[in-house]
Formats: sequence, structure tokens, C-alpha cells
Amino acid sequence: MCLSLGCSSPHNPLNCIVPPHMLRVMALRGDDKTARMARSLLKQNAALRDERAEHVSPPPPAQDGGSFAPHAVSPAEGLCCPDRRIHDGDGKAALPGRLVRAEGDDATGDADVDLAYDGAGQVFSLFADEYGRNSLDGAGMPLIATVRHRRNYNNAFWNGDQMAYGTGDGKVFRTFLELSVIGHEMAHGVIQHSGGLIYENQSGALNESIADVFGALSLQRSLGQQIHDADWLVGRGILGPGINGVALRSMKAPGTAYADDLLGQDPQPWHMDHFVTTTEDNGGVHINSGIPNHAFYLFCNYIGGKSWELPGQVWYRALQQLNNPMASFQQWADQTMDAVTAIAGRGTIEAVLLRRAWKLVGVAI
Repeated sequence: MCLSLGCSSPHNPLNCIVPPHMLRVMALRGDDKTARMARSLLKQNAALRDERAEHVSPPPPAQDGGSFAPHAVSPAEGLCCPDRRIHDGDGKAALPGRLVRAEGDDATGDADVDLAYDGAGQVFSLFADEYGRNSLDGAGMPLIATVRHRRNYNNAFWNGDQMAYGTGDGKVFRTFLELSVIGHEMAHGVIQHSGGLIYENQSGALNESIADVFGALSLQRSLGQQIHDADWLVGRGILGPGINGVALRSMKAPGTAYADDLLGQDPQPWHMDHFVTTTEDNGGVHINSGIPNHAFYLFCNYIGGKSWELPGQVWYRALQQLNNPMASFQQWADQTMDAVTAIAGRGTIEAVLLRRAWKLVGVAI
């Protein structure tokens, strides 16, 4: 989600892909130009969060306790087609910008526009075809996105209404139009419209983690990857050519995504023994998300096959049934156990493997 120096509203946060700890390190270690860029981003994000706080998130669709649909829903029920609206920000701050490709339009030949359009369609397809969800709000909301937001903007975000993607400066970041990033930002919209998770401490880290999970699933599904063939990286390829790192985060090995003189060392823990207690970043939401991320990775690797099938169904059902916006890791783990029991049955091998995955990251169900 958000990255700025000031605290965001935990109820209406701005959801950015680049974490604030990374920007703060750049502000301290970078040359004059890089440090100014990082400080400027932190200030811009604070201003955007203030704007975001003026919008009250709409209530989530009513849940009847049995509305989870893990399989495809017929086109007659309204889930056949997304409503994509891709805009060009032309390097300016105003959103959404100039509409350049609407649903059903031919490809424009503009790589950024077409990547945003195709990526939104792939994420829509994940939620619609695998989990029976009609767009981010469950009710067919348009998928609005802006490419080329601001000039050389080193971030991407969900602001409660739409996605926005910077182009990067070519030095620290080269792009933000990568499918796990697109899926991450759109998943924040799903979380927002599924009862939400307060954006601080453990519930905020769960918010970030669940967005990472569905970002990873979007990418793996688009590639047709089996679990053991995936790299489990979030934001692979978006770092600049001179940066020593492979991605923003690693679900397979939290804490190893980058180690760079400018960006510092990836601070994510993989186990509760290394949980980071901090007042920054709304209680370390981008840092401690590594723990539930790794639990999901372990569960997938125990199960095998395709991550967006049973493991994704478990995580999606748990999100729909959670009804606890301040959930702790323990409470989320319990909810995933309820979900796997409902899907696969009590005492099944799937339930045993899920319990083992959580235990290995220090969360006992």
C-alpha cells in the first residue's frame, strides 16, 4: 500500500507498491537528485493520502455466509467481461487523465497502455473465472487505470477508485507495468470491497500480504505455471539496471529480494521470531507481510499443482468470510483453516499441510 513519511489513515489508505522504508533509505543514501526524488515521493504520497481520506469506501457486498463461488460463473450472470478504461496521465498529476483505450478497443500500439489494458483483463479473469467475483467490488465496477502518472514517477498505487502507474526514472525503477504489480494494486481494491483490513500493524501487514498473494497468482495463472516452476517474486524486473536485486519482495525467501547500496537490504522476515516492531510504515505493514506471504508459499509448495486453484480458493474464501478488519496473523490463520475445511474437508491432508505451513512461520493454529 502506501509509502510516505506521514501516517496514512488506516481506514482509507493509499495503496502503493514501493514501501516507505525503501524511500527513506534512498533519501538518506542517494545522491542529491535521488534523495530529492525520494523526499518528493514521500510528500506526494502524504498529499494523496489526505485526498484519499476524503473518500469513504463503499460498503462491501453483503455476504450470506454461503456466497463463495470457487468456480467460473456463466456469462449470463454478468461475469464475462471486464469494463477497462485506460487513461494517459501525460506526465501530470491529475487523475484519471485522457481516455486512450476503452473496453473492446483494438490495441493502441502504445506498450504502456496495452500492458495496463491486458493486465487488468488478466486480473479480472482470475477473480471472475476462479472465484466467481464480478470485478473488484463484486458488482462490476469499471477498471480505471492511468499510465504515465506524473513525470518519471517511481511508484504505482490504488487510491480507492483506480490504479495509477508511473514510468519509473530508468535508474531506480524501469517500469511498474508488471503483472504481479498490477495484480497487487487491483487486489487492494478487492480487499477494500471485502470488508477491508485496517492498514496498521498485523491487519495492515495482512492487507499487504493478501495483495501480494493475488498479484503472484495473477502472474502465475497468466503464464500457466505450476507452483514449483514459479519464482514467487513480486515486482520482478521493475528495478533499475544498476540495482542489485531481482524484485521488491520474495514470497519464497523473504529478506532476499534485494541488497543494494542505494536501497539497503530487504528487511522482510519470514518467521514470527523476527517480527519487526516499529512505529514507521503504519507498524511495519510492508515489512511483516513477509511472514504470511511465506506461509502461503509453503502451503502452495506442499499442495503442488496450480496456486490459483485450491490455495487461492482458500485465501479468497477466508477473505470473504473474515469479518474482522483488525485481524491478527493468528486470527487470519484460523480463518484460512476454516476455509480449507469448508473446501476440502476436516482432517484432510490439505488441512494438515496448511497447519504445518503456518507452524513453520511461527503461527500456531
